[in-house]
Amino acid sequence: MNLVGNRRFSIVFTYLLDQRIKDTLCGTKVLLRSDYLKIVTNRRYFGAFDPFGDFDLIFGAAKMNLKIMEIPIHYCARTYGTTNISRFRHGLLLLRMAWYAMWKIKFV
Repeated sequence: MNLVGNRRFSIVFTYLLDQRIKDTLCGTKVLLRSDYLKIVTNRRYFGAFDPFGDFDLIFGAAKMNLKIMEIPIHYCARTYGTTNISRFRHGLLLLRMAWYAMWKIKFV
């Protein structure tokens, strides 16, 4: 289920940002502290409802015209614990954020 959702969000993000984005929900993001602080100060621009921060960082970086680069990772099966993600509830919330961002990025 996660793979299907991630592929769908990949299509949406590729369209929104005009560059290929393959894994929006990886969770690992690297950026300069100064860039992060700028994103934080402008967080409200895309709405303050991203529960995980992934979309917030990607949209913020795109808005600041930062270079977005993906480095492939390999997923493994979880060896302990359970996920904190509610696939449907959080998926709908992330879809809502992507819809909101579309209006801020494509139709401004």
